[in-house]
Amino acid sequence: MISSPNSNIIQSFLSGKLPSFLLLIFFILFLASCKTTRSIIKEPIKEYGAEYIFEKLKENELKFDWFQAKFKLEIVIDKKKNSLTGQLRMRKDSLIWITFSPMLGIEMARLIITTDSVKYINRINKNYFVGDYYLVNDFLDSNVDYDVLQSILLGNDLTYYENGKFRATYDSKEYHLVTGDRRKLKKHVITQQDEERIFLQNIFLSPESFKITKMKIKEIKKEHKKLEASYSDFHPVSEQLFPYHVTYNLVAEKPISVELDYSKIRINSPIQFPFKISSKYTRIFY
Repeated sequence: MISSPNSNIIQSFLSGKLPSFLLLIFFILFLASCKTTRSIIKEPIKEYGAEYIFEKLKENELKFDWFQAKFKLEIVIDKKKNSLTGQLRMRKDSLIWITFSPMLGIEMARLIITTDSVKYINRINKNYFVGDYYLVNDFLDSNVDYDVLQSILLGNDLTYYENGKFRATYDSKEYHLVTGDRRKLKKHVITQQDEERIFLQNIFLSPESFKITKMKIKEIKKEHKKLEASYSDFHPVSEQLFPYHVTYNLVAEKPISVELDYSKIRINSPIQFPFKISSKYTRIFY
C-alpha cells in the first residue's frame, strides 16, 4: 500500500518524528490563529467602546416576570460547612421567596424579601422575624438591597443603579467592564443608606453570549468587604441562556462561600408565595 505525503506527515506528527521546521510552521500558524481570534473579539471595544459591550450585556441578560427553580447548595460560614436544598421563586423587582431544607429533609426555614422588608420563619426554633434589611445585612455582614440580591441570584446586571462610566478591556478570554462610581437612581432611593451606597463593580462577560461569567461588587466605604459571584454551566431556559451553577464568595469578618446548583427552572409562569406564620411561633427582634 502506497502512503500519501499527507498521511506520512500525520504519522510523523503522532510519532513525534515531525521535522523541527514543520513543528515551527505549525506553531506559527497556531499563534497567528490565536492573534486573529483576539483581534476579532477586541474589535467591538476598539470600534464602539464600553457602551456597546454594556448594551450587549443588557440585551442578553435574563428577561422574566416570574421565576422559579429548585436548588442544592453548600454553604461555608467561618469554615463551618452545611448542605441544603430548597426552592427559589421570584416576581421581578418585587418579591423573592426562598425555602431551605436539610438534604432530603423537611423544610426548616422560609424567607420572603421585598424591596423594603424581610420576613423569616424558623421552623426548627419555632420563631419568626418581620422587619427591614438589617437581618440580611447582618447575616451577610454587608450592605445590600433588593436590586443587588436579585442581580446576584440570576446573573443579571443591577437594574436600578446608574450605568456609570464603564471602561472596557479584553481580559484573557473575556470582556471586562469596570466602573468605580455606581449609585442608586434617585427615583429609587428609599433611605439615606440607599443614597450613600456607591459600588465599585467589575463585570466579566463571555464574548460569544455576552452573559455575565463573573461579577465583583465592593462598596466604596467598606474597603475590606466585597462580594464575588461566578456563573457557569449555561443552558437554554425558554430560549434564553441561564447559569445552572453559581458560586459566591463574600469577603468580610466572617467569610461566606456558597456553591449553588439550580434545577427545574421555569420562567414566566405565574406562581404563589405562601407564607403563613403559626400563632404558636415567637416573634424575634434584631
